Amino acid sequence: MTAPRRLRLFMLLAPLLSGVILSLAFPPCRSDLVVWIWLLPLLGVLWPWKEAEGVRARPFWHGYLAGLGFFLPNLYWVHHSARVRLAGAVDDTWAGIGPELLGWGAWIGLSGYCAVYFGLWAWFVHHHARPRIKTLTRDAWWPSTQHSLVCSFLAAGAWVACEWLRSTTVFTGFGWNGLGVAMQRTLPLIQAADLVGVFGLSFLPVFAACTAWNTLTRLVLAYRGEGTCKSRLDFTVALVLMLITAGYGILKITAAKEEEKEAITVRTVLVQPNVALADAGNPDVGMQTYTRLNQFTRMYGTAKDGKTSTDLIVWPESALPVNIEDRFHQLPPGWHARYFDELLSVGDFSLMTGTDISTSPETAHVSAVLFRGGFAHRQDYHKVHLVPFGEYLPLKNIPPFSFFRSMFEGAFTPGEKTEPLLLEKPQVQIIPLICFEDTVGRVARRFVRPVPQMIVNITNDGWFLQSDEPEVHMTNALFRAIELRRPMIRATNTGVSCFIDTCGHVTSKLTDPETGSPFLEGTLPGEVKVPRMAEMTLYARYGDWFAVTLLGMCVLVWLARRVGRKP
Repeated sequence: MTAPRRLRLFMLLAPLLSGVILSLAFPPCRSDLVVWIWLLPLLGVLWPWKEAEGVRARPFWHGYLAGLGFFLPNLYWVHHSARVRLAGAVDDTWAGIGPELLGWGAWIGLSGYCAVYFGLWAWFVHHHARPRIKTLTRDAWWPSTQHSLVCSFLAAGAWVACEWLRSTTVFTGFGWNGLGVAMQRTLPLIQAADLVGVFGLSFLPVFAACTAWNTLTRLVLAYRGEGTCKSRLDFTVALVLMLITAGYGILKITAAKEEEKEAITVRTVLVQPNVALADAGNPDVGMQTYTRLNQFTRMYGTAKDGKTSTDLIVWPESALPVNIEDRFHQLPPGWHARYFDELLSVGDFSLMTGTDISTSPETAHVSAVLFRGGFAHRQDYHKVHLVPFGEYLPLKNIPPFSFFRSMFEGAFTPGEKTEPLLLEKPQVQIIPLICFEDTVGRVARRFVRPVPQMIVNITNDGWFLQSDEPEVHMTNALFRAIELRRPMIRATNTGVSCFIDTCGHVTSKLTDPETGSPFLEGTLPGEVKVPRMAEMTLYARYGDWFAVTLLGMCVLVWLARRVGRKP
């Protein structure tokens, strides 16, 4: 094989290798190391040690390949949604050519779209943040170090900007599984999310990888006799930044433990029905579900000797087999009112559940309802951030989207208000987040008030069967607890139901004691420690200011380079 062919093969395989390595940072593997090293093969293509002769650089497509290498294995679970919707699938068995093709199309299409942002980053970094080899390896230590730090800063900033763009553009965005999320188990390093958000956390691993690559470049070329500078100061700066971030995290974790001593305790029970979506329309299964929800609730909510041991019981999204208003008359008149009046009379507790609510014949909402005392005494929240192609069809009058209108006849309307719900005993505000809303920081922060609050997420991830999606969803969601410094609970239909403290630590999780599987029917009791001194974090006040600032920086760099090239 000739040298140009070997180089082309390397430029094809190295980006794919980077993407595949990064996928190992997420469920089910959850490797803590790879987030720091995955970028090195891709940098070997974008920031080569010498110009490739006879081979044209295509940075966007190299980055795109890395994105495909990451998202295709990372988002494989997406294909289940079409199989469940169209064929009522309950496992991985063949669901028919139509559902399977549509499922694969959704998986490959979403992966291909998300990979565009990897390509955009690679294009920017290659053209506007690429170190000059001569400056890096032959200049004195300070110009070399300074040049490396500037290039690394631009590369890290561009990465944060691209993650933010991915989360906000095209059908409300899809910001899952950024590099910050990959750091989930390294608690001290992720506490800075209350300052810069989860996207801002991605700055550190990219900055560290870029300075490490530049340091390696100097050392290798010096060993070959092609360079004279061996400075490692830039990589040292990255390590110092990492230590500062960890130090901040340790201080926040320590402070959170002290706050818990004076916190308001909310005794909570999460109910997980584990009803397959394929069975949701079965009347017999529906009545069994009502019975089981009743039994689980009475188990913890019934007063003994005049005292109730539970303050809040939470059922998941879509817990009710029939929407609460029974707009299709599937139940006897007044059945829901009698059901909840009787259930809530057994003790002094609040009950929260997910359901559909129609505010007019043409308007239906995905909603959360908080009851206390009886059916008539309730508070409603209508979901404001709907899932495209799940809860509504975007561009429904424009081909090819119009071809799918028959699948979305019951599309929902987003709510307009982001007012917290009030838990009356103890007096704590609830930030109600439904389904994927708990993965969108810019939505969650709109509920924050300077009073004691807790985040309650109700979710139905049954669309994705027994895949990695529930774990991936939970991993992305827990960063809302850190960003806002509010404890979080998640009540789900099929898993993962859990309690999360203000530092993003999963304190308890409903799993099978023998297999560890989250896919089971059951309940999870626990105590939520709500801080009395409600901190208004920098992120809660200003949102993704860090990512937007870095995006503006990248735009200015791009404009300056374009202006500078004009004769």
